[in-house]
Amino acid sequence: MTKLLSSITALAAALLLQALSSSSFTPTTIGISLRAASRTIQKLHSQQNPNDDNGNGIELNRRSFNKASAAAALSTLLVTSSNVPFLPVSPALAAYEDTKPKQRILITGSNSGIGLDAAQRLALRGHEVILACRTLAKANIAADTIKTNIANDSEDALEAIATIKNIKLFPMECDLADLKSIDKFVNDWKKTNGDSASFDAVCYNAGVARNTEATDVLRTAQGFELTIGVNHLGHFYLNNKLMPLIKDTGRIVVTASSVHDPDSPGGAQGKTATLGDLKGFEDAVASGTKKFDMVDGGPFNADKAYKDSKLCNVLFTRELQRRLDESGSKITVNSFTPGLIVGTGLFRDQNPVFTKLFDVAATNLLKVGETTHYGGGALEYMTLSSKVGEKGGEYYFSAPGSSKYGDAAFGKQFDVSEVSKEALAADSGKGKRFWELSEKLVGI
Repeated sequence: MTKLLSSITALAAALLLQALSSSSFTPTTIGISLRAASRTIQKLHSQQNPNDDNGNGIELNRRSFNKASAAAALSTLLVTSSNVPFLPVSPALAAYEDTKPKQRILITGSNSGIGLDAAQRLALRGHEVILACRTLAKANIAADTIKTNIANDSEDALEAIATIKNIKLFPMECDLADLKSIDKFVNDWKKTNGDSASFDAVCYNAGVARNTEATDVLRTAQGFELTIGVNHLGHFYLNNKLMPLIKDTGRIVVTASSVHDPDSPGGAQGKTATLGDLKGFEDAVASGTKKFDMVDGGPFNADKAYKDSKLCNVLFTRELQRRLDESGSKITVNSFTPGLIVGTGLFRDQNPVFTKLFDVAATNLLKVGETTHYGGGALEYMTLSSKVGEKGGEYYFSAPGSSKYGDAAFGKQFDVSEVSKEALAADSGKGKRFWELSEKLVGI
């Protein structure tokens, strides 16, 4: 029994020493890694020595383990600075191959929902992920959350510590509701990274959705209607700043939605998406105020504003690809819909009781909703899949309820689909005018 406890405290000390000496750890993840260590030691002990010296079963409870290992770790810290070798990272792979060299990938809105899930997936594959969030505090919390998730999910404490030490997460502030914040983000990034500031992929994923009953017009720092201002114009401006930093063979991924299409089940509900003749943008530019309530010039409608913003995302994707092709660039840009995912930060402004009931009904009962993990997988697939990178200007979609297939859906159920009639018709000239007005609004 004494020998067993000595072995336990020694291993615990080594695990905690690694945790405490690593800049990748926070108090939260240290506590989680301790629980992972407890599971590891209990498992080892049950396999190798199910009984004590007297033949009696030993019950190793978590509280006694924590006390013993914490004391051992403290004493170890006082007498040694040596480190235990780390185990190699072995992340689980999705259904498709990720054979490319490790990449640098930026994701906006990576502090919650599918952005957070995708960031964790990509980091586990060994890619460098820039967590561009509205505030630095949110970005830091996102990084800590990913580390905590890894520790919680691991059955092997040593492997969890090795993984967390090796993942590359860079939290940064980028408020898409303020063009000055975007300027600062890009300038800080270039100042920090110098000649090596390039990106392999950028993912424009962040989005806001007002309560559908909202009647007041909220505005960005520059006076744009908030939903269009963040979901389209903020990303439009950011893209302009990042284009010189995207590698020649890089890719751009845009999170859109099927609600951009009035012929889709979700898009057919309530006020449907349409940008009309862009009168709202036209008047905002002509007046010099740069203020608009709706892109089509109509009265504000919160539900329609969100649908319009997703139509903007699709038009942006197609027009940007047209311009890239015209210039001879090999960069590809594609958009996708992750499906109906209620349990994300996008629904934070909706009625919480309704949202919860709707989530249960859509995901568990009607089977038309998708999980956040599926949506994160879709974003990961769009970012890494060689198939997606073959051609730009496309829109990817999967039938409702496809998350039941898991990651095996990507490239099969989740594949290229048609855009709305308005988005398709915009290729003849409306997309170009839409781009020009967007440039004037953000001052490019």
